[in-house]
Amino acid sequence: MTKTVTGDFGSKAAMANAMDDLLSSGYPREKVFMDTEHMQLKVITADVTEREVHEILMRHKPTGVH
Repeated sequence: MTKTVTGDFGSKAAMANAMDDLLSSGYPREKVFMDTEHMQLKVITADVTEREVHEILMRHKPTGVH
């Protein structure tokens, strides 16, 4: 089953760094979406990799992850 994990960010730079980190960790580009209007990074992931996505997002100090 898939799930969307969303990170809320205070800056575009932090959001871009988190995206780069996800991509370099092997997450496909088509599963990672940057919403600059709402300052959110959304990742479509399987249940088994949800924790890893959460850990990667947390490295970049989001204001929230849901």
